[in-house]
Amino acid sequence: MALSSFEEFITSLDIQPLIDTKVSNNAYVSLDLSVYNKELDDIDVSSSTALEGYIWNHLKIHNAKVAFGGYLEHRGIYNRSAYFNTTKPEEVRNIHLGLDLWIEANTAIYTPLSGTVHSFKNNTNYGDYGPTIILRHNIKGETFYTLYGHLSLESISNLKVGAELKQGDKIATLGTAEVNGDYAPHLHFQIIKDIQDYYGDYPGVSNQQDLEFYKTNCPDPNFLLKLI
Repeated sequence: MALSSFEEFITSLDIQPLIDTKVSNNAYVSLDLSVYNKELDDIDVSSSTALEGYIWNHLKIHNAKVAFGGYLEHRGIYNRSAYFNTTKPEEVRNIHLGLDLWIEANTAIYTPLSGTVHSFKNNTNYGDYGPTIILRHNIKGETFYTLYGHLSLESISNLKVGAELKQGDKIATLGTAEVNGDYAPHLHFQIIKDIQDYYGDYPGVSNQQDLEFYKTNCPDPNFLLKLI
């Protein structure tokens, strides 16, 4: 399938890795948390502790430091939260729109590209992002946004809207399950072309009926990160 012009654009950009540059791409392993992964049939994915145990074991088996994946995955983990569910099946949100990096809490996160702080907020719904930062980027005439979810509270405690960040600046650290929406520690990273009217938040999970819009507005972050 041919890439859109925006996908070609973000693929062409040189970035700073989201985590320590000493962690090479060889230390990353892909992780499938979709409903089609039969290994999860024996895991209580509603429990952040049980899911964390599964992820850390996955890292150990593959001698890896970071597990990644999740773009457009149909996940069962969202069944636990009313925030993602409605009485209308077509409106149930269970398709993941970002790319997750699963690694220890308190891991430092760096800006992949220069930008300014568009907004930030602690999204406290059960299963939500917890502390979240959105950056605005204007590069070669293209304006777009990147979202960083499941952060520590300290990450947003002294932040200011409009603050400028250079590529490679430390932007945040990862939160624990107690503050990050009750998940195993990880970063939710998402690219957003049109932020619409959102502030400190943007949908990271879609239902089936809205998926085509979000696939266009939130392209695969791996076009930018190039992890595989």
